[in-house]
Amino acid sequence: MFGDEIVLGPLPKGITLAKEGMQKRVWNVLGHTYLMKAASESSFAFETFDPPGTGVPPHVHPTQDEHIYVLDGVFTLYLDGQWETAGPGDTVRMPRNLPHAYYNRGEAPTRALFWVSPAGRLAELFDKLHDLTDPDEVVRLSAECDVQFLPPGSVEGA
Repeated sequence: MFGDEIVLGPLPKGITLAKEGMQKRVWNVLGHTYLMKAASESSFAFETFDPPGTGVPPHVHPTQDEHIYVLDGVFTLYLDGQWETAGPGDTVRMPRNLPHAYYNRGEAPTRALFWVSPAGRLAELFDKLHDLTDPDEVVRLSAECDVQFLPPGSVEGA
């Protein structure tokens, strides 16, 4: 899809410019824009732009801790059975195996820096999901790359 595979090793030195992705990686995943900001074997970071009305349904990362630093807007989050909100300057911590989801239920776009540790196969997954429009295929491919979506309807309010 992008012509070159992301090879994870030690973190390379350098600067990823604003509004750009490292190695020019920018993904469209079901209406969200993800820009790869840093990738190594130990961690993977990406900036998100989420239009109003979008979200990522409840899922689990069995091999990764995930974090969100909210830059703009407000996220409505499902964190292990509870609904919470996070706004600019807030950091969300989601340990591995914690069921979680995030949504932009506001009127304005949201922007955030996400990162996972270890990197796992998330960059590979985003390459596979880029420009897909079938949610069922997104769920299937995600499971192959260690992201497990919960069955629809399993979380009230999701």
